[in-house]
Amino acid sequence: MSRPPKCRRVEYIPELTFFKPAGVPLSALNEVTVTIEEVEAIRLKDLLGLEQEECAEKMGVSRPTYHRILTAARNKIADALVNGKAIRMEGGHFQLVMKRFKCSHCQHEWEIPCGQGQRFSEMKCPQCADRDIYRINPDGTPFNCHRWQDGREKGLE
Repeated sequence: MSRPPKCRRVEYIPELTFFKPAGVPLSALNEVTVTIEEVEAIRLKDLLGLEQEECAEKMGVSRPTYHRILTAARNKIADALVNGKAIRMEGGHFQLVMKRFKCSHCQHEWEIPCGQGQRFSEMKCPQCADRDIYRINPDGTPFNCHRWQDGREKGLE
């Protein structure tokens, strides 16, 4: 008996979740279902151009598991495009990554899903409307971008 799949971390859930060939009635089409974590794998690798190791780390899976997810997604999308099938994006085993913020003025903390809400430069505290906010880690410490920190240490600011 195999173990249940581990939840994959996902930063983005698409607003549009169904695509079909133009001019063909839906009743005449077969569907391919692409899971949300498969969409995330495509987004990270093919849209953002990240390396597979970085994609796997972002999704919280091993590199071989990430490769299997990506291959399955690409196969399903290729099947839909070549054979004129509709694409439905739903389901899977995933956890939406949340971003946490804290207000310097009133100390209020809140979180929003990655990829949703306003840009950071436009955000304000939902409690006091102050704009002096900063991102925090789940443990409450200030969030630091590791890439920026690495560059800073090497004098590449």
